[in-house]
Amino acid sequence: MSTSRSEGCTLTGALSVTTGVKDAVTIIHGPAGCAHHNVSLFFSLLHEQDIGAIPAIRCTDLRESEVIFGGEEVLEALVQRTAREGWKSVFVLSTCVVDTIGDDVAAVCSREYGVPVCYIPTSGFLGGVFQTGYENALLALSSFACRASPGGTITLIGEKNLEYEVEENFCEISRLLSSLGTGIGLRYVRNIATDRLAELGCSSLNILRDRSIGTVGEKFQEMFGTPYIEALPEGFSQTCDFLEKAGELLGRNPKRAVDAEISLQKHIIARFRDLAGQHVCFWSIPGIAGDSPAMEEIVQVFDLTCDEDGICLEVPDPFPVGTAGMSRLLHRWRRTVRAVK
Repeated sequence: MSTSRSEGCTLTGALSVTTGVKDAVTIIHGPAGCAHHNVSLFFSLLHEQDIGAIPAIRCTDLRESEVIFGGEEVLEALVQRTAREGWKSVFVLSTCVVDTIGDDVAAVCSREYGVPVCYIPTSGFLGGVFQTGYENALLALSSFACRASPGGTITLIGEKNLEYEVEENFCEISRLLSSLGTGIGLRYVRNIATDRLAELGCSSLNILRDRSIGTVGEKFQEMFGTPYIEALPEGFSQTCDFLEKAGELLGRNPKRAVDAEISLQKHIIARFRDLAGQHVCFWSIPGIAGDSPAMEEIVQVFDLTCDEDGICLEVPDPFPVGTAGMSRLLHRWRRTVRAVK
């Protein structure tokens, strides 16, 4: 059986968003095992990115008695203690256990604690996967947004905080937008303070990390009237299309930026011309990046022959972003080809 990486724990999906708020704490309302599993995962993934700090995560640590008689009092007590510690906001995530026993987590979170307390439904047993938690968190945090007239800023929405090249992707999008004379004002949600969540409603353009959160883009357009680009670009052609679309939505002429990008792409293609004509096969997680338009473009541009006995090249997930991402990918592939030969 093949399962998508987006089908993991709903809690993990939400935590990948809420832990991007630097001055907030996330409370997992459920058994200690739910928290332990996720803290261990975050520690491992962040360690691989040379990030030593573990996000602020708490747990109500429900035991047998709470499972039988309910855990609302335990949750309220933990929220009260946490609110007194000086955090600017508190996010509360439900687990399969508490939703199954019927705890009214929303009601507990709606009480007055002196700081904003935001409830995010993340029960997987009752319907939900990693992607569900990820989207629910992005939508729930919009309650902090200020509904104001567009201020000319651009918001990058839904960066995958647990992926390895998140900063490289951000730098690439920043480079592309700078060629249009603009830049990203808000990263929603990555390494920002609670008060910056208010800026979501002031954007002139939202850029989504990928198409999987299209419903989030639609919802924010409905709420704030903000147009959006549905995904970060993959491959050479999509990168130029991205510049065209961004220029159109921002009222800026993209011609010079697109011409400069095409020139850069030609230079990169020439630099990796030694890959041309190779017999290769591609390995990727089933149904993810291996059949993307960007892959078809690479095969055509470098006249590659797909052969099951060819040199095996790994297709990363997520696929690299923009022209710079293509350059990094081609560099890795060339090292593989040279090592085999």
